[in-house]
Amino acid sequence: METFTRHYIDGRRQAAGTGRIAVGDPATGEVIGEVPAGTAADADAAVAAAARAFPAWSASPRAERAALLERLTGLLAAARARLAETIVGEVGSPASFAAAVQVGLPLATFAGQPGLLEEIAWRREVGHSAVVREAAGVVVAITPWNYPLHQIAAKVAPALAAGCTVVLKPSEVAPLNAFLLAEAVHEAGFPPGVFNLVCGTGAEVGERLVAHPDVDVVSFTGSTAAGRRIGALAAATVKRVHLELGGKSPTVVLDDADLEAAVADGMVKAFVNSGQTCTALSRLIVPRARLAEAEEIAAAAVANHPLVDPAAETAGVRPTVLADKLGHIGFTFALGPLVSAAQRERVTGHIRAGVEEGARLVAGGPERPGGFDRGHYVRPTVFSGTTPGMAIVQEEIFGPVLCLQAHDGDDDAAALANGTRYGLCAAVWSADTGRAAAFAGRLRAGQVDVNGARFNPFAPFGGYKQSGHGRELGVWGLEAFLQTKSLQLP
Repeated sequence: METFTRHYIDGRRQAAGTGRIAVGDPATGEVIGEVPAGTAADADAAVAAAARAFPAWSASPRAERAALLERLTGLLAAARARLAETIVGEVGSPASFAAAVQVGLPLATFAGQPGLLEEIAWRREVGHSAVVREAAGVVVAITPWNYPLHQIAAKVAPALAAGCTVVLKPSEVAPLNAFLLAEAVHEAGFPPGVFNLVCGTGAEVGERLVAHPDVDVVSFTGSTAAGRRIGALAAATVKRVHLELGGKSPTVVLDDADLEAAVADGMVKAFVNSGQTCTALSRLIVPRARLAEAEEIAAAAVANHPLVDPAAETAGVRPTVLADKLGHIGFTFALGPLVSAAQRERVTGHIRAGVEEGARLVAGGPERPGGFDRGHYVRPTVFSGTTPGMAIVQEEIFGPVLCLQAHDGDDDAAALANGTRYGLCAAVWSADTGRAAAFAGRLRAGQVDVNGARFNPFAPFGGYKQSGHGRELGVWGLEAFLQTKSLQLP
């Protein structure tokens, strides 16, 4: 059992109180670890350490920061197997997926920061002014449980590269990987106070950090409801807030598309990480004349998404293929359990509600899957006969649930695709790539996959509408932690 009893504050492991948070294994329901339950005092201590460290760290040479990040990347790479095993245990991701994505993506993010530092225009002349970029200040990073280390990396790596100091509050559901990161930060030799880790609940620790007057930037990934609360708390001190929130993302299949390829790709991207993905393409919008065909393809393709014991699974997806292109047609994509009993109950409740609303089950359902008497497993589920007003079409379910919708031409397809309060991601399929790209311009979403294109961890990521604001990843993610100053010169 992984047990951590101390937070990481001001360059050392500091004793916490007696409160503990248990971490469960989604596949068995058993406790596999403990972390300290932080308090408001712990949050205050972490912010104070970050504020003290900021002047020296922000003034440090960029080459020095880059060298420390390179050392940290090497240490994380050396600990790759332990990190993947930990995430399998606390999130329930199948082993191959954990190695390729849950650890592979954050490693790429940390490794990419030194090069991104060279892409920033740190100083430019505008008339008689010099415009300079500077570190934004003390950053609070609040991260979710579904891709825990990836979401940490997307915030912490660019913030450190930019010259900001950081207080990280990981999700208390899957915090163990964050403590392994803190160990690597310490071994890499970052100055005290530059990176701080405090675990705890949102009500006790998260809100204290967000409202703290010495915090300059809050970067949050999580639910839209929590994002609204964070925005309101941060407004009192007018601090900068980045929000990456929920999604109800559509795959739009135009009338000339390869339907089989589109449905197969859409299902992989709907069910990835057991549907516990903010970018999950959980709606599949197909031509009405081909709806029955799409239902048949989807019903058959569910067999390509077997439920597995995540710790035992090693061949459900080839990691090299997965890292190159999430959703490659023809590859089996194994699903693990949902992260908790509460999450399982939430998802099966949505499935039951969909049936009650009149949607038709094409595959799956709310019953516990055969062969899995314990653990938080949900059958991969496909609905058809849905209408735009149904809750299963409008609400983020965060489980392996796909809704088929029928469209009557491009205008109707665009209206359906844009017909939720979210706008994080989307996808479009057409035999004509130019037509698909043009249609993508009609979609109110921050990221659009065209004809099954792969995820790019160095392109900007973020949403429209109630999916949030701000961008992560690539040079845009680094610029999110910079301020702009004008020097008026004589």
